[in-house]
Amino acid sequence: MAKLKWGMIGGGEGSQIGPAHRLGAGLDGAFEFAAGALDHRAEQGRAYGQRLGLDADRAYGDWREMLAGEAARDDRVDLVTVATPNATHFEITKAFLEAGFHVLCEKPMTMTVAEGEEIVRLSESSGRICAVNYGYSGYSLVRHMKAMVARGDLGGVRLVKAEFAHGHHADAADADNPRVRWRYDPAQAGVSAQFADCGIHALHMASFVIGQEATRLSADTVSCIASRVLEDDAMVNLRFDGGAVGRLWTSSVALGRQHGLTLQVFGEKGGLRWSQEHPNQLYWMPLNGRLEVIERGAGGLSPEADRTSRVTVGHAEGMPLAFANIYADLAEAIRAEKEDRAMDPAADLYPRASDGLRSMAAVFAVAESGKSDGAWVDARPPMYR
Repeated sequence: MAKLKWGMIGGGEGSQIGPAHRLGAGLDGAFEFAAGALDHRAEQGRAYGQRLGLDADRAYGDWREMLAGEAARDDRVDLVTVATPNATHFEITKAFLEAGFHVLCEKPMTMTVAEGEEIVRLSESSGRICAVNYGYSGYSLVRHMKAMVARGDLGGVRLVKAEFAHGHHADAADADNPRVRWRYDPAQAGVSAQFADCGIHALHMASFVIGQEATRLSADTVSCIASRVLEDDAMVNLRFDGGAVGRLWTSSVALGRQHGLTLQVFGEKGGLRWSQEHPNQLYWMPLNGRLEVIERGAGGLSPEADRTSRVTVGHAEGMPLAFANIYADLAEAIRAEKEDRAMDPAADLYPRASDGLRSMAAVFAVAESGKSDGAWVDARPPMYR
C-alpha cells in the first residue's frame, strides 16, 4: 500500500512539539514526510527540512510558499499538520482547507469562537478533514475507558473529575522570562492562560470518555502570582448534556505536580481512574467489588484499546505513541475517502474541528464566569445552542 504524503508547518529545530509529531506520523509507515515549512526564519527552515530528509524543492521558507508549491503538484501532500504559534492557526488552517488539503491543527484551533465556527463550516462544506491535536485522547487506555462507558460497564455516568495541574510556572521570579511571560499576556494569549493552555485538554478528555458535551459552567479563576493579568489557576464546575456533573481543576502553580493530567469517572455501577504520567494502568472499581488494575496491552480489552496498543504488556508506552494513534486514525479516514468505503469504527475517534470549537467556547465561558464571581454561563458555541 502506497504511503500517504504528509507535510508540516512549524515544529522546527528546538521545537517542543515537532519531534512528537514526526515520530507519531512516521511510526506506522502510513505517512511519508514529504514537505515542510518548519521555521519562521526561511533559510533555517529550509536547511532543517533538508537535514530531516526533505527534497530541496519541498523544504519551504514559509507556509504561503508551501501552499502554492504543494497545490501545484500532482503528488501534493495528503495531510498538513499546523504546529505554529496559536495566533496563526486559523489563517493557515483556513487557507489549506480552502485549497483542498486535510489538516491536523495543534490546539487551540483558533483564537475566537467565530473563527472556530468558520473552520467547522469550511471543513463540512469542503469535505476536508480538520482534526485538532488533543493527542492525549490517543492513549490506548483512554480509548478503553471510552469503550467501557459506551458499552454500559459503568451504568449512567454521574460525575467526571478532570485535572491538568503542574507547577512549572510557580516561580514569581519568572515574571520577565519571555518563555513564560507571553502565556499570561492578553495581547499574545487571548482571554485565558492556564485554562486555554491545559484546561481544554482535561475538558476534551472528559467529554471524549463519557460521550457528553459541556452545556454550562461556573469558574473560579485566580492569578496566584499577582503580576499576571491572566489566570494561573482555575476551578471549573460543569454540567453535561447527558446529565453528568463535572469538576475540573487546572493550575500552573501546583508545586510538586509535574504533568498532572488525570481523569476519574464515577458511574452507577463502577468508577475509573487514569493518569497520563502512568498511562499503562487503568484502575476500575466495580460496585460492591474489588479494585482492579487493567494493564495496557492485555489481550481482549476492547477493539479501540487493542487497535491502539503498540507494544506488549508490561512495556511502557508514551506520548509519541498516543500521537501515532491520532495519525493512524487520520490515515484510515483519508484512505477510506480515497477508496470510497466506510472507515473502521474503532479508528473513527480523532478529535474534530467541532471539538476545537467547543474548547474555544469553553475558554471564553470560563473567562466570562471568572470575571463574574463564578456565575453560571452557557459553555456552548452559538452554532450548537
